[in-house]
Amino acid sequence: MLLDHAAELVVSEGIAGLTLERIAREAGVSKSLIYNYFDGVSDLLKELYERELKGLRHQQYLAAQKAKSYEEMVRGITHEYLKYIERHGQVIERLQAEPSVSNGRDPTYYDRQSSVDYMAKLVMEHFDMPLDFAKAITEVSYGLPASAGEYLLRGDIDRDELEDLTVSMILGAVLNARNNYLARRKSFNPG
Repeated sequence: MLLDHAAELVVSEGIAGLTLERIAREAGVSKSLIYNYFDGVSDLLKELYERELKGLRHQQYLAAQKAKSYEEMVRGITHEYLKYIERHGQVIERLQAEPSVSNGRDPTYYDRQSSVDYMAKLVMEHFDMPLDFAKAITEVSYGLPASAGEYLLRGDIDRDELEDLTVSMILGAVLNARNNYLARRKSFNPG
């Protein structure tokens, strides 16, 4: 309950000025009770961050496991991310921007580099390109869902439309980069 109220405050007001006392007041509990669970607001926000990441990444993992193709995997992961943003706002992004919250977290919940490495291997295998090139494409494409999430919160487009657009952009970027890579390789080895 405390984490839920903290998440609402992070989304609506940000992190600056957030106190355990304020969270306790919003949750309708005493200050002493919240201090039984957390030493300070950073501890509470770190736990919130871990909870949110773990929940989102678990849903994305399940979507990836169901996928029968690279496109289905991109769609499933993007779908889960946008669905999360629609329900929770940008609580994860706000928490990630706060160094006292995101630094030193347990990387077993979500390690971006491991995720990039995994997806890059799939890009390499499915699109016949070297791993270093696949990693660059994958790393850059990770910014698209985050941008889509920001756009979704503005309410200018339906989530399903935005999902289609985002998936198309990711797949188009991978295919275009592959074609550019192959063209460059051919120009260096014309025979």
